[in-house]
Amino acid sequence: MAAGTVKWFNDAKGFGFIEPEGGGPDVFAHYSAVQMEGFRTLKQGGRVEYELVQGPKGCLAQNIRPLVPQLHSEIGADAAGA
Repeated sequence: MAAGTVKWFNDAKGFGFIEPEGGGPDVFAHYSAVQMEGFRTLKQGGRVEYELVQGPKGCLAQNIRPLVPQLHSEIGADAAGA
């Protein structure tokens, strides 16, 4: 799996580009390749993980998964103080 940052994504047109983590040319990203529930979109500046494949017009991303930062749960701390 490759990783990168969403350079831009147009919801109305359903596509955008990912800037690869290791450098190189931007990678085409289509909404149909985004793996998420509900409305498939990517947030500009968001980190993603994807499979790089060769398409008819160059490299494109498949099985795009947004990487969500891990949040520390404070539920346990609140419950312990109660």
